[in-house]
Amino acid sequence: MTTFPTQETETAVAAPVTSPSEVYAAKLKAVRRELRDEYLQPHAKPWIVGFSGGKDSTLLAHLVVECLLSIAPDDRRRCVLIVSNDTKVESPVFQDFVDGVLENLEESLTALRLPMEVVKTQPLVEESFWVNLLGRGYPAPNRMFRWCTDRMKIRPTSRFIREQVSQNGEAILLLGVRRSESAARANNLAKHDRASNGRLTLHTDFKGCQVFTPIKDLTTQEVWVALLNSRPPWGGSYREVVALYKDALGGECPFVMNADDAPSCGTSSARFGCWTCTVVEKDNSLESMIGAGHDHLEPLAQFRKRLREVSDTPDYRSKVRRNGQPGLGQCLCG
Repeated sequence: MTTFPTQETETAVAAPVTSPSEVYAAKLKAVRRELRDEYLQPHAKPWIVGFSGGKDSTLLAHLVVECLLSIAPDDRRRCVLIVSNDTKVESPVFQDFVDGVLENLEESLTALRLPMEVVKTQPLVEESFWVNLLGRGYPAPNRMFRWCTDRMKIRPTSRFIREQVSQNGEAILLLGVRRSESAARANNLAKHDRASNGRLTLHTDFKGCQVFTPIKDLTTQEVWVALLNSRPPWGGSYREVVALYKDALGGECPFVMNADDAPSCGTSSARFGCWTCTVVEKDNSLESMIGAGHDHLEPLAQFRKRLREVSDTPDYRSKVRRNGQPGLGQCLCG
C-alpha cells in the first residue's frame, strides 16, 4: 500500500522512476520539499490556505500541517491561516462535515504547538442569498446572471485577504488547484506559470498577494491515494470524505477567488455546493445525497425547484425594474 514518503526516503539517493507508485512518491516528495522550503524563506509573509472541505483542499491542509510539524518549533515563525468560506446556504450535510473538520483542527492546534489559525468567512447581510433574492428581488441565479458567486464567495474571502495584506504588507495564498481538474483549470495554471517568478505567482486582483499552488501536478487518483493511506494530523480519518463523495456522486464547489473560477460553481456535474443553486437545471448532488439516505434534504430539493419555477415564470415578476427600466428586476411572488 502506498504511503507518504518518510524522512528517510526524502534523503535517499534518487533512483530512476518507473512504476506508477514511484512516480506518485516522487511527486509527493517534491510537494513536501517545496512547501518546507517556501515556509522557511526569510520573510514574515503569512500563509492563507484556502479550504473548501473537498479532497484537494483537504490534502493541501494535511500537507501544510505536516510541513509545520516537520519544522523545529523555534523555526515556525510565520502564521498560517486556514480559511473556509460559508455562503450560509451550503448543503447542510457537507457544511456540517466542514465545520467538524475545522473544529477538530482548531482544537488540536494548541497540542500540536503550531502557529495556525482557523478562520471562517461569510457574506455580509446585504450580500447574502435571501436578502438579494427576496429583499432586492433578484431572480434566482442562472448562467446569464450568476450574481451569487461574487457576493457570497469571492467578496467575503477577498475582504479577508486584503485585511491580511494591509496588516502584514504581503501575504501568500495557497490553493489546492490541479491541472487535471479540467482543461480550463490547466490553461489557467499554465498562464500563471508563464507569469510566475519561481513557484509564486502575483495575484491578478490583490496587490501584495502571491499565489502558491503546490499540488497542481497531482492527479485525482494520486490525491485519493494520499488521503486514503494517511490519517489527519489533527485526528480522525478521511473515510467521511470518501463517504460524502460516494453519496453525492461528485465533488465540491471549489474555493473561489476570482471571476475566472466562477464557472466551476453550478456546472452540470454532480458537486457539493449551495442547496439553493439554480444555475444548474438539475442538482444531481442533492438528489444523489437524498437517494443515499439523507431524507432530510428532500424539502430543500423541493424548495429549490420552486425557486427556479417562480423565477422563470414571467407572471411572477415585475415588468419594470426597481430603477424604472424595463425588465424582470423585481419579484412579486411574496
